[in-house]
Amino acid sequence: MALSISAVVLLAIIVFLLIRKSGLKGGHALVCVLLGFYLASSTIAPTISDLTTNVASMIGSIKF
Repeated sequence: MALSISAVVLLAIIVFLLIRKSGLKGGHALVCVLLGFYLASSTIAPTISDLTTNVASMIGSIKF
């Protein structure tokens, strides 16, 4: 059985858990979101996208 989940949903769950359990403040989470938006519009965005795709495919190719 393969489980497919969006990276955005996964990261949102992680941020939610960090806010609830680890004491991450809402302001810190907002700064992280803003950083993501600025990175998405920068020249490094294609590199980050390629890295994310490669890591996801590497994890997907692991056989249990």
